[in-house]
Amino acid sequence: MKKFFLFFLCVLLGGNVAMADAERKRKETGIPVKRTEKATFAGGCFWCMESPFDTLKGVVSSTVGYAGGHTKNPTYEEVSSGKTGHAEAIEIVFDPSVVSYAELLDVFWKQIDPTTRNRQFADSGTQYRTVIFYHNEEQKRLAEESKKKLERSGKFSAPLVTEIVPATTFYPAEEYHQKYYRKNPLRYKLYFRGSGREDFLKKMWSPDSSK
Repeated sequence: MKKFFLFFLCVLLGGNVAMADAERKRKETGIPVKRTEKATFAGGCFWCMESPFDTLKGVVSSTVGYAGGHTKNPTYEEVSSGKTGHAEAIEIVFDPSVVSYAELLDVFWKQIDPTTRNRQFADSGTQYRTVIFYHNEEQKRLAEESKKKLERSGKFSAPLVTEIVPATTFYPAEEYHQKYYRKNPLRYKLYFRGSGREDFLKKMWSPDSSK
């Protein structure tokens, strides 16, 4: 027993020394430790929210799912009923040294109609509300600033009703919803166009837009 304890102690100390040595080398070489953060947004149908973020340099991963509700481990059918309180959402893991949270917010606003409550284009219900789920006070500050800036711009004539609330448990959606735009490109394009989202975004954000 004593021999085993001494062996375990040596292994533990050796591991700590190795970790300390690795940290020392990182400092000496000047190679930064990669740090990632999370951003969570709800913008109506989550199929339409992945592609714009996946193309951004600095986005490590994206996952569609459910946020802001009161039911544990909800299914798509349960969320679609509107009874769980969740909104269809996207969770983004990003490298802030490459893409900032402010840049992600800018992309978010350009994917939605922030003036409609509990609805996005052809989809209606609380599960399709628009929300910025902030993960810390800095994200909250930036989200509020970006919303005020958009309001002052006069881009939208109606008030912006997008919520800014603390992030809660995020539940990934079923696998067949992940990267739907890649798995079913034709159906995705038909939905994106047929829902009215495509025409709305072109009207509001195309280069020849009036504002």
